[in-house]
Amino acid sequence: MPGASTAIDREVENTIKEIEKTIVVPIPDDVPRLVIPDMGVPDDDILEQLESRRDFGATSWEDGKVSGVVYHGGKDLVDLTNKAFALFNLSNPLHPDVFPGLRKIEAEIVKMVLDLYNAPDGACGATTSGGTESIIMAVRAHIIWARKHRGISNPNMQVFTFVFPTTAHAAFEKAVEYFGIEATRVPVDSKSQKVDINAVKRAINRNTCLIVGSAVTYPHGVADDIEALGKLAEKYKIGLHVDCCLGSFIMPFLKEAGFPAPAFDFRVAGVTSISCDTHKYGFAPKGSSVVMYRNKTLRHCQYYTITGWPGGIYASPSIAGSRPGSLIAGCWAAMLKMGKMGYLESCRDIVGCRVRIQAAIEVMPELEVIGDPCASVIAFGTASSSSRLNIFAIMDAMKTRGWILSPLQHPECVHLACTRLTVLVTDKFIQDIRDAIDEVKAEPEKYAKGSAAIYGMAVAIPDQTIVEDICNGFIDTLYEV
Repeated sequence: MPGASTAIDREVENTIKEIEKTIVVPIPDDVPRLVIPDMGVPDDDILEQLESRRDFGATSWEDGKVSGVVYHGGKDLVDLTNKAFALFNLSNPLHPDVFPGLRKIEAEIVKMVLDLYNAPDGACGATTSGGTESIIMAVRAHIIWARKHRGISNPNMQVFTFVFPTTAHAAFEKAVEYFGIEATRVPVDSKSQKVDINAVKRAINRNTCLIVGSAVTYPHGVADDIEALGKLAEKYKIGLHVDCCLGSFIMPFLKEAGFPAPAFDFRVAGVTSISCDTHKYGFAPKGSSVVMYRNKTLRHCQYYTITGWPGGIYASPSIAGSRPGSLIAGCWAAMLKMGKMGYLESCRDIVGCRVRIQAAIEVMPELEVIGDPCASVIAFGTASSSSRLNIFAIMDAMKTRGWILSPLQHPECVHLACTRLTVLVTDKFIQDIRDAIDEVKAEPEKYAKGSAAIYGMAVAIPDQTIVEDICNGFIDTLYEV
């Protein structure tokens, strides 16, 4: 309609301004740093400003009321990894001849994680900056492998496809865009939230180089049927990547901790690569992950090399060239500090916390658990009998009680990724969710304009570019001074 575009643009701009007000908050008595100072600032002043910026307005994650985000292994472990940081502050694994000790540390991290995932002889891997890079590297490796070893091409362009569930991590969508490849997104079962195996089978074609499963999914903490996917991968001679970034150091310990444990690692025939975030339940410093491959042929397809560059022969294992050795040292220190028994105890506590919360939610008539969680994440929405009760209103009511839950959509629900800190406040969460439900039922209008309105709008708007514009505006505000 005439004028509609202008009106929409105006509303988007107003929305972004409101977002900016909540994010770009001036810090009292802070000295803005817009240019490099003419003279160096004294150490004490720098540290004072850093502490001020760290503490101002920050969410108190220490009380265990934040879903995931901070995977805290304890003060002693943080103190140790900080010291490891300092020791390797200037190191760079791009130069193994200069830092041979760091090279050994990195190789040992990969080997320890491979052992945890029951990798066969000849399996290998690499460290990355996080789950997104691990996933992108696995996708790239399978694309290059298909090009070299399956001849998936035509005279004009390379044609590759891969198949992944709608619940797979957004990093797979990012890989599709980055590499300009085709992808088929297949549905999940509405009850279990596991990928529909028959839909995967139907989606496979002669150009498919990779299928994907999660153990566990970010939204609902559900493990896909990796064994069934493995059979498809073997039958059609294609790759199978298992995204275990969130499952990380929980899934390998489930069985020994006394919980039901689905098959998910290299013991499943057909699995060709796995991603595992050491910076989640491995308690390594943020910026640490491992991508694993069944053989070196696949890992070689991850690498980038250029032999004719005037700067010399250049080769790197992943996206980055230079990388922070301090993060690698911190990861290595965390794994040695925790040990298998430490991780086993952590798994038992964290998954036990999720089981208790799930049991409590299952007897609340207003709520229902989404899917069949098996690890640390519990997702829940409003029951069909409580259709007038909005789950995002309940989320906002929980926020007034200090809880930061993650909003999800398709279906509308929220989730809590339990951590070691959550274990200490399990009973508090259960009580607070009951109180939040009662409050929203008693005063539905109180939270009608918060997250309930925002997520309702996101689902209702037919043109998703409007939501994308708002997302872009949100990211822009991250760089406002």
